[in-house]
Amino acid sequence: MLFTHMVERKTSDLLDAILKASSDPTRRDILTLLAQEGPLRVTDIHARFAMSLNAISKHIKVLEGAGLVERRTEWREHLIELLMAPLAEVDAWFKGLRSIWDMRLEALDDIITKGAANDD
Repeated sequence: MLFTHMVERKTSDLLDAILKASSDPTRRDILTLLAQEGPLRVTDIHARFAMSLNAISKHIKVLEGAGLVERRTEWREHLIELLMAPLAEVDAWFKGLRSIWDMRLEALDDIITKGAANDD
C-alpha cells in the first residue's frame, strides 16, 4: 500500500520524536509524574526511580530532545517541566485515525442497514 504524506515532514518528524521518546516506560512514568506534580528538580525525579542519577538525566535529555519537557535553572537547581503543547501532535494524529475508523464504521452500518432492508 502506498501512503501519501498529508502533513508537512516537519510535523511528522515531531510526531516521530514524541512517539519514540514516549515509547520507554521510564520516560512515560517521568511524564506522568510531572503531569501530576508539576515542575520537579532532577534530584526529586531521581528519588522516585531505582536507577542512577545519570540514567534519569539521560531519560530527561531524550524527553527534552522531543520537546516534551523543558529544563530551567533556578540558582543551582534544575527544574524539569512538562510541556503539553507537543502532545497536540499526537492527538491530531489519533483524531485522523479515529475519523478513518468512523468512516469505515459508517460504511459498514450502511451495508448492514441495506442488507436488513433487502431481507424484508
